[in-house]
Amino acid sequence: MPLKKSQKSLKKWTRQKWRTPSGKPSKKTGEVYAPSAQIKKLKSTPAGRRKLAAANRKKREATRKGKQHARHGLHKGKKR
Repeated sequence: MPLKKSQKSLKKWTRQKWRTPSGKPSKKTGEVYAPSAQIKKLKSTPAGRRKLAAANRKKREATRKGKQHARHGLHKGKKR
């Protein structure tokens, strides 16, 4: 029996290597988690580095307010 579209998406998502930009735990740095490929792509351009920095600021602010999740904008366009 073939996998449904949602199951394929979840399988692909779990195979991705997720990390923070620094490679350190988010609890210590307050950075966002994203797939390694996305982080590498963002770090390669000045505009991407600014976007990553803005996302980290939003993540740290939400964490200070006691929120578990932050709307930082790196995953825009994705169904959540």
